[in-house]
Amino acid sequence: MKNTVASRRSALKLMSMAAAAAVLGERVAGAADAPALVALTSDDPTAKALGYVNDTNLVDAASNPTHQPSQHCATCVQYQGKPGSSRGGCNIYPGKSVSANGWCRVWTAKPAT
Repeated sequence: MKNTVASRRSALKLMSMAAAAAVLGERVAGAADAPALVALTSDDPTAKALGYVNDTNLVDAASNPTHQPSQHCATCVQYQGKPGSSRGGCNIYPGKSVSANGWCRVWTAKPAT
């Protein structure tokens, strides 16, 4: 009887580990299959409409009077890039990557952590 209990426990542990490995493997494979983001350019219609520029220092102050030089994509709540990366995804431009130093009129400060 004692061996049966131990065998069941071992089998349950093994099945649990196998299920966890299957889920993890699926997530890793899904991440590898994700399409690469295309770099957003200022010629993109949405980028034009929102005044996107690749460099916050090149923002036209006359057209964007609320812009501040300290505002850039990496500090925007919409930016999805990793800290320190030069480019990253943006919720405003699906499927596109923006420059971490870029800016557009949708810029909104990330909340302080």
